[in-house]
Amino acid sequence: MTDRVQLHEPYSDSGQQHEADMMGMSVFLASEIMLFGGLVIAILVIRYLHPAETVEASKSLHLWIGALNTVVLLTSSLLVALGVTAARAASAWWTTRCLFGVAILGLVFLGLKTYEYSLEYADGVLPVLSDPPRFSGSIEHLFMNVYLMATGLHAVHVSIGIALLAGLAWRVGRGGLQLPQETVTIEVSGLYWHLVDVIWVFLYPILYLAR
Repeated sequence: MTDRVQLHEPYSDSGQQHEADMMGMSVFLASEIMLFGGLVIAILVIRYLHPAETVEASKSLHLWIGALNTVVLLTSSLLVALGVTAARAASAWWTTRCLFGVAILGLVFLGLKTYEYSLEYADGVLPVLSDPPRFSGSIEHLFMNVYLMATGLHAVHVSIGIALLAGLAWRVGRGGLQLPQETVTIEVSGLYWHLVDVIWVFLYPILYLAR
């Protein structure tokens, strides 16, 4: 299959080009892990210093929405994997549908997240926006600040992923992305989506299951 890969300058070998593409994506993903890693550490420090208050603050979140969103993202990860497999098999029909399916599930995730924010706004525990705020104390306020920062930043990444994968699906469907020659483009985009899912898998238990 390697001799069917479309080569770009300065590469003369498909294996070397693929390795360079994956290396570049790995460096980018590592920077994202460090970004979210700082937020995860902040949440864990709050939990360590104020365990009882953190448990009470976690009860402000809507567990069932977080659980449903976890299922949505895990299902989308499966679709991404199927899309990459279809791309390697040069099946534009399946690749297009899998990637569009991921984009739709991403929109479902954002819709549920927006609904959850609206509930927290009504409860008076959404930082900055709730007026008047009804936090039980400074620790709940701090916890909700970090929660909003982490989930809001994650939602931005989900939005980028939706645009990226929907764009790829459109290009594959229109014949603008040749398969399997340009499968690596779908592979690196799929890695980005998997990272978005993995980040949520870490955020969900430390935020929602801390009760």
